[in-house]
Amino acid sequence: KTYQRMAWEALRKSINGLMNKVSASNVEDIARELIAENLVRGRGLFARSCMKSQMASPALTHVFAGLVAVINSRFPALGGLLLTRIILQFRRVFKRNDKPVLLSFTKLLAHLVNQRVAHEVIALELLMLLLETPTDDSVEVAVGFLKGCGAYLLGTSPKCFQMVFDRLRAVLHEGEIDKRVQFMIEDVFALRKSNFQGHPAIMREVDLVVEGDQETHQISLLDKDLDPESGLDIFSEDPDYLENEKKYEAIKSSILGKQEKNGSEPNDPDNGEDEEEEEEDPSQGIQDVTEIDLVNLRRTIYLTIMSSVGFEESGHKLLKMEMEPGQEKEVCIMLLECCCQERTYQRYYGLLGQRLSMINQKFQQQFGECFLGQYASIHRLETNKLRNVARFFAHLLATDALPWTSLGYICLSEEATTSSSRIFIKILFQELADHLGLLKLKERLDDEQMRGSVAGIFPRDNPKSTRFAINFLTSIGLGGLTDGLREFLKSL
Repeated sequence: KTYQRMAWEALRKSINGLMNKVSASNVEDIARELIAENLVRGRGLFARSCMKSQMASPALTHVFAGLVAVINSRFPALGGLLLTRIILQFRRVFKRNDKPVLLSFTKLLAHLVNQRVAHEVIALELLMLLLETPTDDSVEVAVGFLKGCGAYLLGTSPKCFQMVFDRLRAVLHEGEIDKRVQFMIEDVFALRKSNFQGHPAIMREVDLVVEGDQETHQISLLDKDLDPESGLDIFSEDPDYLENEKKYEAIKSSILGKQEKNGSEPNDPDNGEDEEEEEEDPSQGIQDVTEIDLVNLRRTIYLTIMSSVGFEESGHKLLKMEMEPGQEKEVCIMLLECCCQERTYQRYYGLLGQRLSMINQKFQQQFGECFLGQYASIHRLETNKLRNVARFFAHLLATDALPWTSLGYICLSEEATTSSSRIFIKILFQELADHLGLLKLKERLDDEQMRGSVAGIFPRDNPKSTRFAINFLTSIGLGGLTDGLREFLKSL
């Protein structure tokens, strides 16, 4: 019994440690290491650790869902147990109206629907439950859930999806919810119009399971006989411990192959042939962790950008390059890096980015992701690089090479901004005013379809934030954009 308890503690620590290490770049490796542990015995520990880790790192929800999809394809019982516990936990926090926890669990559930671990029926049940008697919190959770799995639902259940949006439209017309939540609904309508651009169902790095291998659990949100199997989280002595361990070793060997064993017998005449076959097996091939192919691709992109006479030539060469799906992101990153390195902003980079976006929609999507990444890490850039990045994105926005919904990432308040982000916003909007003119810029920002995207720039949820936005925009010479905010502040 003492030995079993020690093994149980080691298993718990190992599973928790692996879940804490998971990231987009190592999902497959972590999945293999988890399968090497006894997941049948530790299925309760796995489900518990997965839920706790996702709560601690909601930004990695898509990664945890990808990991669960891999494990679920081999051990469907683990995916079913995790889904059961998520549903039961959702019911508890829904009754308590605990919005932060609700947002976290619904985000995980949305990505499990994307990964086909959960059936889309549960997503539609959840949306209808949230919108049946709408409150500010329930509508906000529903909008967040739609952003997570809207792209998938749009493709699989368009008629039911239309019913959800009809209900959202009715909630919007009733006008009984807060202005901020109304803007969120308008934002999700704009997202639907663009087919959820920027919110793919499954990101490339976590698309790890072949469609036929996935096991989908048809558990309903309304099932009353769900059992969380809480006893699995606690140590209990197993009378057939050694026999069960041997059984799991056999299961593990069939999944992972025989890499952990010493190969075939030395006297086996076919030993050499087996080794050659194993070397030729692509699933067991040598992995290039140095990423030499990626380095070579970036070098080629850099040389192409820097050696071309004009942006037309550079764009032509870049579009002719043989790139794998998803490598368009590397072009966008290298273009930004080159732009940052210049002492002053060179219009060449903006024109090149504009050309790529206009010809291939994928580049436009990748520039949108780059905008989010740059704005989130803007405090790391020195002033000169910050200025170049802001002018580059201003050029893309002014020429519609970057979707204006990207401005939804900006929140203009004293708490949400730093000195670096304020400089970035200042240069971005001054450049936009120079490109478009103040009147045209005001028209674009006042457009009905833009209302949800610019809610953070023109905040109306807090008078303090509203005053801050008015003072900031006026101080940078763009007071003409604040007419609506001033009227709103007077009416309070």
